[in-house]
Amino acid sequence: MNAVIYARYSSSSQREESIEGQVKECTAYAERNGYNIIGTYSDRALSGSTDNRPQFQQMIKDSKRKLFDTVIVWKLDRFARNRYDSASYKNQLKKNGVRVVSAKEQISQGAEGILLESMLEGMAEWFSEDLKTKVVRGLRVNAEKCKWNGGVLPIGYKVDEDQNILLNTETAPYVLEVFKMYDDGQTITDIIKFLNGHGITNNKGKPVTYNIIQRMLQNRRYIGEYAFQDIVIPDGFPVIVPQDLFDRVQERLAKNRKAPARAKAEEAYLLTTKLFCGHCGTSMNGESGTARNGTTHRYYKCHAVKKKLNDCKKKAVKKDWIENLVITETMAMLMDDDMIEAIVSMLMRIQDEETSDLPIYEKQLRETQTAIDNIVTAIMNGLASKALQSKLTDLEARKEELEIRIAEEKLEKPKISADFMTYWLHKFRQLDMTQEKHRQMLVDTFVNAIFVYDDRLLLTFNFKDGQRTITLADTESISNESGSNLDCSGVPKNGVYYTSFARSQIVHAILISNL
Repeated sequence: MNAVIYARYSSSSQREESIEGQVKECTAYAERNGYNIIGTYSDRALSGSTDNRPQFQQMIKDSKRKLFDTVIVWKLDRFARNRYDSASYKNQLKKNGVRVVSAKEQISQGAEGILLESMLEGMAEWFSEDLKTKVVRGLRVNAEKCKWNGGVLPIGYKVDEDQNILLNTETAPYVLEVFKMYDDGQTITDIIKFLNGHGITNNKGKPVTYNIIQRMLQNRRYIGEYAFQDIVIPDGFPVIVPQDLFDRVQERLAKNRKAPARAKAEEAYLLTTKLFCGHCGTSMNGESGTARNGTTHRYYKCHAVKKKLNDCKKKAVKKDWIENLVITETMAMLMDDDMIEAIVSMLMRIQDEETSDLPIYEKQLRETQTAIDNIVTAIMNGLASKALQSKLTDLEARKEELEIRIAEEKLEKPKISADFMTYWLHKFRQLDMTQEKHRQMLVDTFVNAIFVYDDRLLLTFNFKDGQRTITLADTESISNESGSNLDCSGVPKNGVYYTSFARSQIVHAILISNL
């Protein structure tokens, strides 16, 4: 199997060894598990809470070339600390036949592993948010003192070593001239030519652009306003532009601003990559159409039907109806205390089964200690020799090495308690199902696959439990749609999916009468 390594550290205070250490661990993991490493991607001093990472984006792009089938990371939080980015990019990799594995977090490749991985990602995101809260606290203290909090400094200003904001006497006059030129009726193109002709660049040393001038003309810092979150201090910046001139420029900008084109809203299809045709097994993808009265209708349609890949006749399913049904069923499962207890029990068992090298190190430590005790006893009984002394020295060094390894294992792979798992699962009960992000989080975490037939739906989750039946009467209150739009021309074959899924996942059979 061909694989690549992705490594990242998040701040300039960390060392290059942070990357090298990750690569070393990932390489060792690859050797143990038979992976052939064909390349390494690394981002230095870039946070995992953002996807704006050049090497990360290059890796996602390269995955389309089918050169590798696995991405190895040191730990899952190196891939992303934002659950939405993590789910989105893992989904992209999955479409390209690539999966993400952790060298230090041994996670099952089965359905249960998806749930445990989601929990680890959730912990990483909470850690990131907690760290962000502490950082923001420090930034707010700076803001109250009108100190610079970082970012791209506007043209016309500079910062001293104590982060105090000062006028840049060389560029500030050009800023004032820009406002006067625009107020006099000159265009932004004229202003760009003027600044470039005088060698004025932004504070990164790059030539000014249309967007830079647009932002400059609307930047309230030039009238002295310091703003950070909800903190606004009127005289926090040195003033460059008089208030009356600034106000006239805003009036002209408003008059010249063209009405933005109506953006075509992208509708989120929650069940993408999880919804399949029960007849031919092909994925069902989202699509929309507009009726004569202008109403937009959205559906999930069998890809094979759309592209005429086979003779499948499965009709499209209304988007809102099936999404609301899946959301309702998933939330109902999470509201069941007995189900939560069963999930926690399963996850605890998996965690115990997948404990890394800690038991091995602890066993080796006990054996080493026993050998040391035996040699000490022999020496006390008068059997001292150079060979025994040398052996004792080697064993003591081995003991110290094992103690360090055990400490590292416990630090790097903390065991999640049953109480925390229960708390984490209960947090999903508080999600707001009117928010698209919350609905997507629920589906990404718990739903494994959905098979759509003409008269029923098989909804499978990422854990084991059995099955239950829901009748059409139970589903009528889920959606305001007049019907499910499921084709009921025939009764599908029974038994096949019940047998296979019941072994590994919870199966909900949703029986739908003729509509």
